[in-house]
Amino acid sequence: MSKSFTLNNGIEIPSIGYGTFRSQEGQDLAANTKLAIKEGYRSIDTAFIYKNETSVGQGIREAIEEGIVTREELFITTKVWNDGLSFDETLQAYDDSLKRLGLDYVDLYLIHWPGQDDHYIEVWKALEKIYAEGRVKAIGVCNFHVRHLENLLSQTTVIPAINQIELSPKLTQVTVRKYCENHSIRVEAWSPLMNGELLDNDVLTSIAKQYNKTAAQIILRWDIQSGIVTIPKSMTPSRIAENLNIFDFELSAEHMATIDALNEDFHYGSNPEVFNFGK
Repeated sequence: MSKSFTLNNGIEIPSIGYGTFRSQEGQDLAANTKLAIKEGYRSIDTAFIYKNETSVGQGIREAIEEGIVTREELFITTKVWNDGLSFDETLQAYDDSLKRLGLDYVDLYLIHWPGQDDHYIEVWKALEKIYAEGRVKAIGVCNFHVRHLENLLSQTTVIPAINQIELSPKLTQVTVRKYCENHSIRVEAWSPLMNGELLDNDVLTSIAKQYNKTAAQIILRWDIQSGIVTIPKSMTPSRIAENLNIFDFELSAEHMATIDALNEDFHYGSNPEVFNFGK
């Protein structure tokens, strides 16, 4: 199984990345970001709203300065919080994120949520400008359902390279995944382990024993074999390493189907159909 996927513009994205959702700003996060890179992660995911871009950037820069990796080997993602930003404010938000990260560019810039109106169209056009100017390698969206994607594609030019959505064995998102597949949009899973809630699931632990793996490794392997980019989050060094150790086995078709069947359409996080930036 490849350790990367090709996006619709030809750019390669690592199939697994280090997620930083709910990781607090500080030296621990900077150290764990650097550790993740040292362990072999090449994709790092953050966002403006996580309020941790500074620490994530510090860890990235330290890894580069210490010769662990080059900037060109990394794939860095951040996101704009689309809560009423104008076109110009979105451009400024990108520059502000770069400043906090201490980087000249990110590889992927995403709209974090669609919200309850179509304001994301104006924000997307700003992302298109950044992309056209060569200041970012790819642009995409998060938490977009089919109706959001249809509206976006009908009014804009660039097809999103990524749709990052909540996706786990309890929320398989088959309808959104099928639409994205038909439009060459790569799906990326956030909260693939459901914040650890799935690690004691009887079905997953039973499968894990058959491969001498953990439930987390089974879930992440299921993601990748399904063609889904996955970004597990951990602040525990041993689990940071464990989550990356998923390329030495392959789930059988039967076990893939068993995991698919765990779906309950259960949103552990916010549902995009009702989420509206806390308003």
